[in-house]
Amino acid sequence: MQLSNISSVYFLGIGGIGMSALARYFMSKGVKVSGYDRTATELTRQLEAEGMSIHYVDDISLADPDPGLVVFTPAIPSDHGELNYYRAQGFPMMKRSQVLGLITGETFSVCVAGTHGKTTTSSLIAHILRHSGFGCNAFLGGIAANYNSNFWSSDRAVSVAEADEYDRSFLQLRPDIAVITSMDPDHLDIYGTAENLLDAFVEFGNRLKPGGFLLTKYGLPRKQDFIASNHMTYSVDDDRADVYAESVSVMDGRYVFSLEMPGKKIREIELFMGGRHNIENAIAAITVTSRMGLGDDKIKAALADFQGVKRRFEYIMRNADTVMIDDYAHHPEELRALISSAKELYPGRKCTVIFQPHLFSRTQDHADGFAEVLSMAAECWLLPIYPAREKPMPGVNSGMIAERMKGIPVKMISMDQVVSACAEHKPELLITAGAGDIDTKVQPIRTALSK
Repeated sequence: MQLSNISSVYFLGIGGIGMSALARYFMSKGVKVSGYDRTATELTRQLEAEGMSIHYVDDISLADPDPGLVVFTPAIPSDHGELNYYRAQGFPMMKRSQVLGLITGETFSVCVAGTHGKTTTSSLIAHILRHSGFGCNAFLGGIAANYNSNFWSSDRAVSVAEADEYDRSFLQLRPDIAVITSMDPDHLDIYGTAENLLDAFVEFGNRLKPGGFLLTKYGLPRKQDFIASNHMTYSVDDDRADVYAESVSVMDGRYVFSLEMPGKKIREIELFMGGRHNIENAIAAITVTSRMGLGDDKIKAALADFQGVKRRFEYIMRNADTVMIDDYAHHPEELRALISSAKELYPGRKCTVIFQPHLFSRTQDHADGFAEVLSMAAECWLLPIYPAREKPMPGVNSGMIAERMKGIPVKMISMDQVVSACAEHKPELLITAGAGDIDTKVQPIRTALSK
């Protein structure tokens, strides 16, 4: 299918972070864009303000009667009326990942995969390319704070895309440059075993176009199975990697470090982002953009200007009484990086974590891991599991995590109680974490703590 020949696109699940980036892409090309989603959000309201027609009930009479293409997401249930109507009528239909596969196939593409780190790393790469004047089309899995968007376009035929492992979506992509930030077990409801997930990451890394470049975090398993002739590794602290950081220091809330690369050293790099794991993400972005020909000074200037990604170690409050950080973390290793980084930056403050588990299957698979890392906090408040696409599983609830936690106070609270609990408790260092709808409580908590 030639995407350039399409005059109208209808999105089933238009409010998803990846779907909305594609919707914005087609709008930038002058295509008529409309869609359905289950609920109105700040993001869908922005899409409507940009000229897209969106409705929130499953009603084919409200949908585009004759779209040139229907794009859908795996989150749409199989019994969805609009989905089945378009299928029965024979309209052209593609998954989001298939459309992204066509775009990356037609452009010079940088695709970033990993069970965590991919959103920030892809956002950093895209920001450096934009800030430097090089230019790119960016398809991000989060809202880049500099631009308040998950998409931007460019006349240059270069794409930067987040490569999602869920539903094996990233196996539709054809990168010129592939980055793998992590390969920790996740989405076992899809993959069955951790080994199957590793197989998929290896397949992704081996989908490079001829002459492509693969960059992986040092120490990931199965390195011998990657066939790329151009393969480098990176690390924040291990000098056995091809690219690694040196002289890392914290100065006035920012990280300053040097970077050892084959044939050169970049000194005094500044990163105004919390979290030591974000140094690692920045190293990957520097390596990629340097390989694409950008000069060191342009890369350093762009990094110093990077404001982060919303819900990725995002500072909500920072004053003498309270530091509040909001994060999308929903996997034990993401929480480990989040909590340890916050404690490193604010060692004198008592750390309170409010965590909303995401998916019954993930909670069941990782209950021990969640309990271990959440116990790194001084205290933890657990919200009910956010089900997303799943139906309840007998015996699986937030209590599975609570009963495994040791050494710290744990409290089970409801979404309705969370704001008043924060107002009463006044935490010194507060972390809100999760991939569900906990973000809807962030600003109300901020308001309550500001009084």
